[in-house]
Amino acid sequence: MKSIVAAIDLSKHRRNAVREACDLIGGIDDIDVPNRDVAIKVGVFYPESGWYSTVETVDGIIKAFKHTPKKYLVETDNYQGTGTDRLKVWEKLFSDSVIPVNLSDEIETVPVEVPNPIRKVTIDLAKLVLKPRVFVDTHVMRSYTRGSILKNLFGLPPTRKKVQYHKAEIFFNLLTTLYETVGGIDLAVLDATYFSQFFKGKSAKIRTDFLFVGRDAVAVEALGLHLAGIKLQKNELIQAFVEKKLGIGDLDRIDVVGVSLDTLEKRFKEARDKLEVDVAEKPDPWSASKSLSGLILNGYFKLPEKRSMDEIMRTLIEKDPRAKGRDKMIYTTVKRWEKKGRLVGEMMDDGWVFWTT
Repeated sequence: MKSIVAAIDLSKHRRNAVREACDLIGGIDDIDVPNRDVAIKVGVFYPESGWYSTVETVDGIIKAFKHTPKKYLVETDNYQGTGTDRLKVWEKLFSDSVIPVNLSDEIETVPVEVPNPIRKVTIDLAKLVLKPRVFVDTHVMRSYTRGSILKNLFGLPPTRKKVQYHKAEIFFNLLTTLYETVGGIDLAVLDATYFSQFFKGKSAKIRTDFLFVGRDAVAVEALGLHLAGIKLQKNELIQAFVEKKLGIGDLDRIDVVGVSLDTLEKRFKEARDKLEVDVAEKPDPWSASKSLSGLILNGYFKLPEKRSMDEIMRTLIEKDPRAKGRDKMIYTTVKRWEKKGRLVGEMMDDGWVFWTT
């Protein structure tokens, strides 16, 4: 049996694109019903990045469910801020029937145990995302080996300290366990209005104007990863889901409808080539460690000079304006180096000073 993924060219079919995609995959009449609400898991790490499904795409998902009484746009807190604040990206869509929900504030939860060989891990998962509610997952196209659609499940645990789940021994177990607990993703919408590429801390994005939609989230993710130039047979994310028989991760068993796979491969190959050039031309990301190392090599900290933290901050900003607003990072780096002996520090009446011998 094959999975079907609809590919919509947004440059030609922008209006009602999600609904058109749903029709191409056989419709959603079984989940667009008056007695089932919909939870739409959007993905937005921090709004300033712009790496999240567009307002038009999320609006298209909402309108595709004509009979559903309520649609909940759901997110959780992370270290960048509250889910409530980040959901404001789609504020213009809020209404009596389109309701933003911060899952981190939900009281009604169920404990979910996640297999982990290191220690016991239990997550309090909001009941709002569980069946009988319909679960829709939408995120953006990117060259990230850990995915987009399936990786978006990572945003369900209510804690801000999600970095603890990034470790390999738990990461894939977490995602597959969450997938199984919510009862599967009923509709996956991969928004490729833009395609983002990341390399060694540098990033760029290009407009590609496509939308990929399917009932098999693993198949949608697999197509996205393939078009991003990632080999599916070696991808741990896809293989983790395939091993548990949670979806199709083999392109030979995926029917791409709407736009041919050959056309998509050509278009995204061109996009990848352009992004590689754009990323290569970008300056290296600002680094507290590299910037402070430069000061040390240039004798900035050498006695008899003793530098205050404020003085260090001002100097770094003068050398590179990107240091502005990174006080915490700079302070943490300086104190770490002081503990390791790379810098000498002393607490004076008006604060810390640092130097090298």
